[in-house]
Formats: sequence, C-alpha cells, structure tokens
Amino acid sequence: MKFIKKSFLVLSLLSFFSLSSFSANACTVKVGDFDWDSANIHTAIGSFIMEHGYDCNVEVTKGSTNPILAALIDNQLDIIFEHWTDNNVALIDPELASGNLVDLGINTPASEQAFFVDRATSEKYGITDVMDLKKPGIWELFKDPEDPSKGRITSCISGWTCYTINQVKINEYGLGDLYTNFDPGSGGALDAAIAGAFAKGQPLVSYYWTPTSLMGKPEIDMVRLTEPGYDKGCWDDMMVVVNKIKADGLEAYTPSCACEYKDMALTKLATGKFAAAHPEIIEFANAYTISTADVNAMLAYYVDVSGGDMEATAMHYLETYSDWESWVSADVAAKVKSAL
Repeated sequence: MKFIKKSFLVLSLLSFFSLSSFSANACTVKVGDFDWDSANIHTAIGSFIMEHGYDCNVEVTKGSTNPILAALIDNQLDIIFEHWTDNNVALIDPELASGNLVDLGINTPASEQAFFVDRATSEKYGITDVMDLKKPGIWELFKDPEDPSKGRITSCISGWTCYTINQVKINEYGLGDLYTNFDPGSGGALDAAIAGAFAKGQPLVSYYWTPTSLMGKPEIDMVRLTEPGYDKGCWDDMMVVVNKIKADGLEAYTPSCACEYKDMALTKLATGKFAAAHPEIIEFANAYTISTADVNAMLAYYVDVSGGDMEATAMHYLETYSDWESWVSADVAAKVKSAL
C-alpha cells in the first residue's frame, strides 16, 4: 500500500510538472519584426509582455518589409507590432477584406516626414512656413559650404525616394534657385549633420522624420515648417514627376504640384487564424499604443543609454511608464512587474 501511495504521489508530481510545462508553452507566438529601430522597440515591449504576462513562447523573425509581410500573409508569422499602413495599402487591404489578416489598431498615433528648422533660428527670424525660406537674406543663414551662392537644405539619401520628392518640392516651392538639395550620403551622416549643427549652434534646415532616436534627444529642438496641406490628387501628380526623374534624371523634371507628406498612423496586424485562437493576446495587442514622443524617448534611450540593448530598453519602458498597465489585466500586469 505504501508503494502504491508513493507511486501515486510520484505520478501526481510528474503530472503536475508536465501540465505546468505544457501550460507555459501552450501559447506560442511568432512575431514578425523589421530592420528599423522603432519596430524593434515595439516588438521587444510586446514580446516581453506576452512572454512574462501571458506565459507565451515568443519567436521573433526579423527582416525587411516585403518578406515579413509575405510571411504574415502566408500565416508563417502570427503578429507584427508596427505597420506603415499607407505604404502597403494594395498588398494588405485585400487580406483584411478576406479576414486572412486583422487590423489591431494604432501603435503610434503619427509619424512625420517634413522640412524642419532649428527652433532658435525659427524664432529669431520668423521661419515657420516653407515659403519663409524665400524671404530676403534667409538663404544666407543656411549657406552651403560647397556652393556658397546657395543655401543648403539637408535632405535624405539620394537612393531613397524622399530625396527626389524633396527635389520636386524645392522646385515647386520656388526654392530651386536659392537652395541645394543636399545628399548627406547615409542615414547616419544625416543624423550627424543635424546633431553637429546643434552642437555648434549653427542654423539648420533639414528634412527629417519621426519616430527616431534623434528626435528623442532633448538638445535636438526643431520646428516643422508648414507646407500646403496633403492632397492626394496633388501628391499623385507630384509622384508622376518623381518617378520620371528617378528613371531619367533631373532633366526629366516638369512643373506639377507639391504638398506636405501625409502623416501616417502606424498600426499592428495579426493573422485571422491567430486572432481567433488567442483572443486574450489580441485584446492586449488592440490596446497597445505608445505616443510618438514616448517612442522617440525610448529610441534615444536605446541609442544613448542601453548600449544598443533592445530588451533593456523594453524593460526600461515598462519600469518607467505606467500607460501599459491599462492594456492588460491586473494579474498580467503583476506578472510582468515581477519579471522586471
């Protein structure tokens, strides 16, 4: 009888550990991640919460936009925490309509692309609109050291479409005779040019975007210049010229139209299959949203403080901010906190 009781006890313990092991791995989430920092931060925060709050086994696959979206559409991945919606309408909308993919709402309320001027120069000379760059003597504040007869607008990289868009904008706004569209050579060089101007107290007019680590630095204080409001018809006309220039060179430019970049709300996506099987994860992911300013701050922390450690950055966010507690139940929040 003692043997039977001991055997029963052993079997009970084995069953307990087996069930515990099964429970800990019952939720497996395959997360798609991209090759830029803001997406990596959202993936790291979401993964930490799913792993420690929902006891999920999280597998992250990182890649460029098209392969990751293709894998999501094929249901090889389950969820992504950052999606630049307006860049992929033709690809994603049919998948949403069919139910193969599910829109999980906004993760960052607004991304920006625009021309910016350092605040000190903006306030001293009243430069708040792109047309203010045409005022007498203003171009001389931003004199191009390689072509002192013009001012310099520091642009994006010539291999990026935004470089050509900015060139068309400069022409359409009547700035072509006053400013060069300067290619800094790389994203790092663009950041360095902006940071260097602030360090030296030099006037700066530059293209830039958010969310980025640079915009999260307190010493980088820039004013977005107002442009004609985004208009799809105008934008489409401009893009015809942009594509001609990309194909045939700057001599292919013809007058068209120009307006501001469209500010995009960044979103999240999951497969319909995963959403049906894991409603508790989907409820959390639907609630997940972080302001652009906070994303900028986390990116700055990642670059300047964490030493490039994305998990440490995610933990810093969860330790420093409390907004995330509203995304989950109290018991899930408690488990996440204990893991910190």
